[in-house]
Order: sequence, then C-alpha cells, then structure tokens
Amino acid sequence: MGKQTKLQNFALGSWIEGDGEGQILLNAVTGEAIASASSKGLDFAEMLTYARTQGGPLLRAMSFQERGRMLKALALYLTERKHNYYPLSYKTGATKTDSWIDIDGGIGTLFAYSSLRRKFPNQSFYVDGEMAGLSKTGSFIGQHIMVPKEGVAIHINAFNFPVWGMLEKIAVNLLAGVPAVVKPATVSTFLAEAVVKDIIASGILPKGALQLICGSAHTILDSVSSQDVVTFTGSASTGRMLKSHPQILAESVPFNMEADSLNACVLGLDAEPGSANFDLFIKEVHREMTAKCGQKCTAIRRILVPQKWMAEVQSALSQRLQKTIIGNPESEEVRMGSLAGIAQLKEVKERVAQLTEYSKIVYGSLDFPEVKGTDSKAGAFISPILLLNENPFNNLITHELEAFGPVGTLLPYTTTDEAVAISKLGKGSLVSSIITNDPKIASEYALHAGSFHGRILILNERCAKESTGHGSPMPLLMHGGPGRAGGGEEMGGVRGVKHYMQRVALQGSPEMITAITQVYQQGAAANASSIHPFRKYFEELHVGEQLITANHTVSEADITNFANVSGDNFYAHMDATSLEGTLFTGRVAHGYFILSKAAGLFVDAKKGPVLLNYGIDECRFTKPVYPGMTIGVKLTVKEKVDQDNAIKIPVTNESDKPEEIKCGIVRWLVEVFDQSQETVAIATILTMVKKQQQD
Repeated sequence: MGKQTKLQNFALGSWIEGDGEGQILLNAVTGEAIASASSKGLDFAEMLTYARTQGGPLLRAMSFQERGRMLKALALYLTERKHNYYPLSYKTGATKTDSWIDIDGGIGTLFAYSSLRRKFPNQSFYVDGEMAGLSKTGSFIGQHIMVPKEGVAIHINAFNFPVWGMLEKIAVNLLAGVPAVVKPATVSTFLAEAVVKDIIASGILPKGALQLICGSAHTILDSVSSQDVVTFTGSASTGRMLKSHPQILAESVPFNMEADSLNACVLGLDAEPGSANFDLFIKEVHREMTAKCGQKCTAIRRILVPQKWMAEVQSALSQRLQKTIIGNPESEEVRMGSLAGIAQLKEVKERVAQLTEYSKIVYGSLDFPEVKGTDSKAGAFISPILLLNENPFNNLITHELEAFGPVGTLLPYTTTDEAVAISKLGKGSLVSSIITNDPKIASEYALHAGSFHGRILILNERCAKESTGHGSPMPLLMHGGPGRAGGGEEMGGVRGVKHYMQRVALQGSPEMITAITQVYQQGAAANASSIHPFRKYFEELHVGEQLITANHTVSEADITNFANVSGDNFYAHMDATSLEGTLFTGRVAHGYFILSKAAGLFVDAKKGPVLLNYGIDECRFTKPVYPGMTIGVKLTVKEKVDQDNAIKIPVTNESDKPEEIKCGIVRWLVEVFDQSQETVAIATILTMVKKQQQD
C-alpha cells in the first residue's frame, strides 16, 4: 500500500472514496503515513436499507447447508491470498505470530462455522428444541422454530484484530442468513479493507451481503430498526454510550457488547516453584502480556499468586520478560511489536502512571525501550511493565483501570476463597484461568468464580500441549462475559447463530407443525408406503412416510436367548424370584431386545439404497414387555438431512479408484407398540441413504 493511499468504502454494491482528506493512518512501527480514511458522503440509512432489501432476501432464500458451503468457499479463497495480508499486518505493530492469530485465526473461524452447517437442517430455518404437548389427546401441540431476522448485522469492531474481529462476526451472521455492515476501527482499517476487497472480488457472497465503512460511522445507529443486530467490541465506556443510543432503546435493537476487561490468571496453591505447572504459569502470563503487545481484550491484566511464592514468581516472570526482543515485526527475532499507534501509546502511559499511585513497577519502565530494526521513538513502542499491588482488597484501582498494552499486575492471595474474591473485584471479565493439578482447587475456583467470567481455562500438564491458551476464544465456545465485559455473547457455535434469528413459538395440530417444520411430529397423520421405504432413494423419501410392520409375540425363549447372546443377565430379565419390591410382575424383556426386534421387523434385508445404520439420537423404554405380549412397529420418516460430501466405497483391486457415492441422512421415528396400541419403546434412528442422482 503506497503512501497516502485513500481507502475505499464498500457501499451499495460499489467501492467509494469518502469526501475530504480523511484521517491519516500511520505505520505503527515507523510512524510513516500509509493511508487516509474517510466515510464522509456515505448515506448510512441507505446502506442499511440496501442490506435489508438486497442481501437479506438472497441470504434467507439459501439453506443452512448452502450458507455453510458459501463460508467454506470464502475461507478457501482467502487462504490462497492470506500471504498478501501479512505485510499490512506488520504495519499495525503485529509480529508474525500476532498476525497469524488475526489472519489465520479469522479464516479458521470461517472454516469452523462452515462445518457447523452439519448441526442445522437443509432448510433456511431451524427447529429449536422438542415438541411441547399442549392437549390431552395430542391434537394440539407447540414447537419453537427460529427464522433469520430481516435486518442487518452492524459490527463496530476494535483496532486490535482487524481481520479476526471482522471474520468471526460475519461468519455467524452469514450462516444465520443475515447481511452485515462492518465498521472496523479506523486506525487499522487498511488491513480490513484489503480483506474485504478480496471477499467482494471473489463473487462468493450474494449482492448486499457485506458492506464496509472505513472512516467514522457516528450516525449509523440513528437508522437501526428492531430487526437489526448491533455488535460492539472495544472499551466498556464507549460500549455503554452506544448501548444507550435512543434508537437502540426505542426499537429494542439487540446490542451485543464485548468490552475490554481486567482478566485474571491464578497460580494454584499446589503449583509450587520448580514444578511443571509453575513454569506453565510463567509462560502463559508472559505470552498473554506480550502477544499483540498486550492489546487483547482477553489479555491477562491481574496475576494472582500465592503470597508465599510472590518473590519466586516476580523473579521468574521478570527474567522471561527481560528476554523478550522488541522491535520491527518484520524481523524474525522480534517477539513483541508496537502498540497500534501513538494515541494508544500515550493512553497506556497515562494509565500506567495512574496505576503506580497504588502499585509499584517491579519490571520495565515508561522510557523508550531498546528495539530491533527501527527507531523506538518513531513508532508506538513500549516495554512490558509488571506492577505489584501488595494490598489487592484495598488498592482497588487495579480492578477498575485497564492499561491496554503489555501491562500486568501481581496480586497476592492466601486461600482459594481469596483468589475467587479478588477475581470478582474486576466486576466481570471475558476470561479467567487457573493453573492447577488439584481437582478440588479447580472446582472451587470454577464454580464460585464462574458467575463473574465468560470463560475459565483450567490449565495443567495434562492439556498444556494442546491448549489454545488463556487468551484464545474458540469458535464453538461462547466469547463474552458479564458486567464490565459487556454482558454479551459471541460465537458459541449454534448459540451464536441464534443471536441473529427470531425464535417463534408455533401452535397447531401435529399435521400443521409437521408441514411447517418438515420434521414429523408424533401423532400426526402419516402416509402409508406401498413400497418398503428401505427400497427408496434419498430423493424419493418424504417426511411423514410410514411403514407399519408385522407383529411378534415375545416369549421367554426370546429373553433367554438375548441374555445368552448379549451377556446381559440382569435379575429382572432372568430371575423371577427376585422381583419383590420392584416395578415388575414377572420376567421382563430386555429394552435392547425390544429395539433389536423392532429393527428385525422393519428392516428390509435386501441390498438397496440404505447403506448403513448411522446411529441413535434418542431412545426410551416406556412400558415393560412381558412374555406373551405382542409388539409391532411404526417406522416413519422423521426428517431428512442432506449431505454435501460423498462417501468412498472401498475396492478390492488396488489399481481401481474408490467409488464415491452421494447420500443423505434420514432420521426415522421408531414407535414400538403392544397389542393394546400403547407405546412400549420409542427411538430416533439414523440411516445413510444413497441418492438416486449421482453426478
């Protein structure tokens, strides 16, 4: 990117330069001007309308499977081009490792949410939870579904992760079927712009699915509506201001805030100096203080240490910080770059000065540090700073004021209860961690401190090699926290997708609910199949199609033979003299015999489209079956789940290419009934069924 390049906004389907000179963006390492950004002249209300009327309908018309495949295609496309983003990332002060977290981490979130499509149906909506019976006879039932909101996701992002911060949010709203307008923090928006340019050039997203604002967007919230969702990442004070916007309140707009918090890491009382866990603690704290130069909303700010080991921790951590090479991120030996800009440097120094009124600096200083590969006075460089607050219950500023840089404060404690209490003084955080091998300590901390933290990492030797660390939110786990952390939730797998959908409670007959949800509801009228359903291909099967089997009378020989085969000689099945005081009046058939016999009744034995049994979702045995009782089965197509991956069929000849077969998953409702038509067992089984059309 050349000097004084003017960034472009992507609005209304076109790349547009903002009016005027705009804000000058500087290289955080060298201080050189590299771009300017302006959003003047953009009509934010028109942009939101465009997203609602263009991107929204196109996304909602797609199924979850189609949206998931779209995310996968986008992730693959960006992976091929990610090498172009690293040189830009270095200009934000990020090292190669920092940039990997931001760039590859962001693309990885796209992959994760692409894979999450398998948790959703091949529909544009989601059936949420179980059916609720609302009447005695079952003619009136209820079912929750979730449909995409008809608004736009407005993402107001922080400066520290211009790629990950954007991709981890749009991955979720796009999978849900909602378009987005992204407003990155202006200071590092040149990196976000480069990624969005590639996204738009790919042509993978539908028209109107994504728009970008590179400059200010102060008035965008004036035009939000009740169908929109606003997310904010940044300082708690700014978040509270935006959350109280009159239009947000008037329209009851969902507002998800992920605010910087005073995250705590605890050295467990069992992790004594010289132990592997002690070393893990030092390594983890050092990494979280220096990664992204401490500019992470999840960074460790409060370092809780048993009072008796404070000297050892201070010494070990100081020695490790001393070895941290600071400088130009393009240098291979550099382990910590700069802050994102001079404004951030000034703010961090001011905050440290305030903190030192009640804490002392035990490592580092506010002077310009020694750096490699550049002039420390030209960029936004600062040394790691380790503070000591010897009285954490009285010197409360440590729990109230955050220096958003490589700054951490040592805090002594004597009991795990004290550690819990100190962690709560931060009034809510995104993450806390504890390093311990003791399950009792881990349980006490997690269960008692959990209400004040969005995530808790329990770290020790057992999981250290594969642990993603204190500061790494994972796509399938919730990211957010209570109180100061914003009270919001992001990602979290299926949970995150639901934030962009409206839950609707449907009430009606089982037939109507079946027709709407495309999931067969027990008690709905079924369609008898003249052809055994196991003889039909995936495309030929229909929800509600049912087979009623022949009957079988259970005998004592059945019970004895099943016990011999299975090895299940539980007394209720085998010893009629031991039933006094039980629920049973005689030898009772094994539940798994009933299920196995049900399969024997409904399975068509010949080779056909059904390839294999894929598993059982749920199974209940609802009534005892005694010898002499007669059972039969209703087998109903409950739901069809399309699959986009073909399975490979093994070949006997090594020179032959394995055959690939396209298939889908069919969920069947298995209802086993007795001679009085009462249900004795009910299960949902899954089979993999071959498709008729093989490309």
